[in-house]
Amino acid sequence: MKSTKQYGKKIDLALSLWVKLTRAHDTFNHLTASNLRTTGLTPAQFGVVECLGHLGTMLIGDLTKKHLVSGGNMTVIVNNLEKDGIVRRSVNKKDKRAFYVQLTPKGKRLFHATFTPHANFILKLASALTEAEQAELGNLLKKLGTGIRRME
Repeated sequence: MKSTKQYGKKIDLALSLWVKLTRAHDTFNHLTASNLRTTGLTPAQFGVVECLGHLGTMLIGDLTKKHLVSGGNMTVIVNNLEKDGIVRRSVNKKDKRAFYVQLTPKGKRLFHATFTPHANFILKLASALTEAEQAELGNLLKKLGTGIRRME
């Protein structure tokens, strides 16, 4: 017997989806953040290293958009990575207000040493679902996210 208040079939279904999605995200996020701490990077720093490792040199504004963080927050992340010798910043010659960010040789070594183990950890977590279920869930989450963005 349910102990929660009922609001109607459609609302109850949507609320149940939200609770399950939130709990799954929180658990997945907690476990991946704990795993990333073993690299010596915060999840945000790892995200920058991963992005630059896969896509190469990027404008700091493009990194900000990729990671859905504010420009000020990305500047702090890049500053800290730069202090640690993981990234290097260079001025965009066409627009002196914009900066390119790229991995240093140390940053490239860090990317290569950390990405595959982390990807394998993600694989382990995702193995709670079959490959077909992972693909289906990925498609459904994309559809949900795209649909929600259209409502904004």
